[in-house]
Amino acid sequence: MQNDTRAQLLAQAAQWIIDADALLITAGAGMGVDSGLPDFRGEEGLWRHYPALGKARMSFVEIANSQVFVQDPALAWGFYGHRLKLYRDTAPHAGFALLRRIAARLPHGAFVLTSNVDGQFQKAGFAPGRICEIHGSIHHLQCCAPCGDAIWDAESLQPEVDAAACRLLSPLPRCPSCGALARPNVLMFDDWRWNEARSEMQRANLEDWLQKSASPVIVELGAGLSVSTVRRIGESLSSSLSAPLIRINPRDDSIPRSGRALGMPMSALEGLQAIAAQLESHGFFGAGSAGENLA
Repeated sequence: MQNDTRAQLLAQAAQWIIDADALLITAGAGMGVDSGLPDFRGEEGLWRHYPALGKARMSFVEIANSQVFVQDPALAWGFYGHRLKLYRDTAPHAGFALLRRIAARLPHGAFVLTSNVDGQFQKAGFAPGRICEIHGSIHHLQCCAPCGDAIWDAESLQPEVDAAACRLLSPLPRCPSCGALARPNVLMFDDWRWNEARSEMQRANLEDWLQKSASPVIVELGAGLSVSTVRRIGESLSSSLSAPLIRINPRDDSIPRSGRALGMPMSALEGLQAIAAQLESHGFFGAGSAGENLA
């Protein structure tokens, strides 16, 4: 990206934010990369973090699959138990705080729509009522059967995992109602038993919030093409709401041909830092706060 083009993109992105009354944050796996989280882009990335899966030539589609909980629950929980601990131990990068700082200057603050199941936005201080996790959350559990619609917090679960073998060593978690195997409340591949009640409630909260905004701006972060749900939702909302779309992605920054959109080939943190610097030069971050607190 040439310097003049970069300057033009940043100037336009900053102006769209200045003109907005609300910030809709749409985020994919790339949002967590700057925090040190893997995005499993390609099998090599998965196998680098889980060598036992590489040895078995097991793909992400095969391991992140509801059928593994039936066929080999210790392997399934080895994978998800390791990820649960990883997400618990990871600190959100500085870009999350920049988003909160931007949102605090807008009358209706921010709302997050993400395909990530890692809970990083909550950990960064975003209010749970302002987050929509369209693929669920690894920090919540459900019954594998399922015996009902219950979804419960995974806080008490402390899985012990043999990382080298990708297998759970501690007892398998069980449903408190029927004793059947419990699983993360996460949408997996080949998954017809995912309990989407929690995500549906979050989506209703998002729709209610959007009704309050007259001129939102959408900032998309790290949403790639391999699982394009977030990109498609963002583009659809941009069109239906006549909202400008700022797409920040180091590889997949292409934008729709119609509507107001720009693509910035940067990582999430780099892009947010560059936009924040541009906003700072406009005096956007003044004394006090014109918007509501997200915490």
